[in-house]
Amino acid sequence: MAGVSRIAVAVVALALASAFVLPVAQAQAPAPAPTSDGTSIDQGIAYVLMLVALVLTYLIHMADLSHSF
Repeated sequence: MAGVSRIAVAVVALALASAFVLPVAQAQAPAPAPTSDGTSIDQGIAYVLMLVALVLTYLIHMADLSHSF
């Protein structure tokens, strides 16, 4: 019986400690707003389009080479 009461006291102490610590840990300043003006998104789209153009050029030239034989 004495072991159960010690466990109960430890659980209550842990609950009280977490009740005081968790709100303090969550009270943080908000994250700053993103500073991107959209140029990185535009650059990413440009890289994807250039890759598509490169693949299409390769496929077109491979098709031309297969017809020449």
